[in-house]
Amino acid sequence: MAAPATKQVYSRDEVLRLLGVSRRQLASWERQNLIAVRESFGFSDLLALRTLLALRDNKIPAAKIRKALAALRIKLRDVHDPLTELKIYSKGRNMEVQVAGRRMEPISGQLLLDFSAEEISKLLSFPTHAPPESQGRRLKARREAEHWFEAGLQLEQSGAPVEDIIAAYRKASEIDPSSAGALVNLGTVYFNLRDWKQAEQFYQKALEADSEYALAHFNLGNLFDEQGLRQQALSHYQAALRSHPSYADAHYNIALLYQSTGQPLKAVHHWKIYLQLDPGSSWAVIARRELAKLKDSTIVRAPADN
Repeated sequence: MAAPATKQVYSRDEVLRLLGVSRRQLASWERQNLIAVRESFGFSDLLALRTLLALRDNKIPAAKIRKALAALRIKLRDVHDPLTELKIYSKGRNMEVQVAGRRMEPISGQLLLDFSAEEISKLLSFPTHAPPESQGRRLKARREAEHWFEAGLQLEQSGAPVEDIIAAYRKASEIDPSSAGALVNLGTVYFNLRDWKQAEQFYQKALEADSEYALAHFNLGNLFDEQGLRQQALSHYQAALRSHPSYADAHYNIALLYQSTGQPLKAVHHWKIYLQLDPGSSWAVIARRELAKLKDSTIVRAPADN
């Protein structure tokens, strides 16, 4: 039987059971447009729900979360789904987000560590090396693409026909071919339709737009894993880690792959890293169980002295 993290579609009942979330809480998040209303959930949806659960447990109001997500989409032009693409967490009663290994206050955009001018420009500003006229055209195109991207999100949230959702994301990617978020979302739409060829095509296009887009690599890993193509899956999970070494879920799935292919020492390594990065989630319960099984096995245990 496949381990939970490699499964790609979860029913509402499965999500409630896995995350320990009540039906009332899930419905509340949906009403507040923090997550899309749906009957089945993909792995990226679980990531979003886990983030919301952690923020709720730390008494962060839903209105503040919604405001922070909207601000992040505006300030970080390549981030379209902050709940799955960024590490968002609470510090006391405040929210913080990690961007390229740095800390930022999500609503104000205030950087919480010292940045060089070059880093600030890269993270928060539109590129300035192009002539002003060219910048203006590109900015206009980007904003139009973002409009279509937001339309795609709203269509998903409202349960619109999948053809309309695809059309919106396609329009965004046609206007701005560098819109990696729209391309990834197209891939995920086709993934949920189990159209592996189209899903792979759009995930690959997202990587052409941004070769270090960790989420695109991670989703490709899930795509190949779903088809039983373990080596290809492992390659993309590892690529996700090269871009973001603290990508907890990539460590989780790599551990599962190594464990299922009889490489327990490598699996132990990644289980330990995962538990350091994400010790309090419901998935951590599974990780600790699998790690304990490996440590108790005769393969991993050091041989006794003669």
